[in-house]
Amino acid sequence: MPPTTTPSTQALPVSTLLDADLRKQILIVIPAHNEEENIQLVLDELLGLDYGFDILVVNDASTDHTQAVLDSRGQRSIHLNSNLGYGGAVQSGFKYALAHGYKYVVQMDGDCQHDPKSIPALLEPLVQGQTDVVLGSRFTGKVTYEVPALRKVGIAFFRTLVSFFIKQPITDPTSGFQALNRKVLGFYADDTYPMDYPDSDVLLELHFSGFRIREVPVIMRPRMRGVSIHGGWQTVYYLAKMFLAIFMVLLRHCRTRPRSIVPSTHQPTPAQ
Repeated sequence: MPPTTTPSTQALPVSTLLDADLRKQILIVIPAHNEEENIQLVLDELLGLDYGFDILVVNDASTDHTQAVLDSRGQRSIHLNSNLGYGGAVQSGFKYALAHGYKYVVQMDGDCQHDPKSIPALLEPLVQGQTDVVLGSRFTGKVTYEVPALRKVGIAFFRTLVSFFIKQPITDPTSGFQALNRKVLGFYADDTYPMDYPDSDVLLELHFSGFRIREVPVIMRPRMRGVSIHGGWQTVYYLAKMFLAIFMVLLRHCRTRPRSIVPSTHQPTPAQ
């Protein structure tokens, strides 16, 4: 059964947005590391909504019974023998989607924080060809838990930085609740994709590469059980790593962008 202790939003009728053939071209990618207590709830909630999308769980070398839970359900999954990190896990899902011909991917976490009733809102501008990537924003939608103070400061800083450089407002640059098209899948399959935290730096790379980005409101909920990858000292590491990653992206962009050609005011000396 879906979690009953967290609020939800009214799901959009998928039948009005997607026909049956298109639904089979959509893959939901869920990275999971030691999520035996949550992943079953996530899958039950998704299946209860009856979207008709394929679901792939990427088990990132869990040391608990995550894989046993997936196997007992007959759930389609990839089991990674080595822990690649969040970015490495989702990239494995992206490569699977490319190899199997999927047109769109929805990325969501395996800890019950992303309300799957928001998925149609993520997909709508994507399938209508209005954008290449859709970010789910908790700040234009609804966040039903208290974001830790240090993480809140980091989000505010990266929000300002990303919005400035891509020249459009982005309220939630660290959101892992996203939808993307096949062109972006190919871009994310590159070896330069971050293995740990693909967040604000990846948004800048997308913008500088000419991809369109849009945000839509979603609902995010408190983690049901287990430990967040952003907990404790990991938050400090995340903030420092992301700042450095953004700096490197901006440096590469400054070095590779075409120089503007300024007309010279110097008049050539007539040939003698």
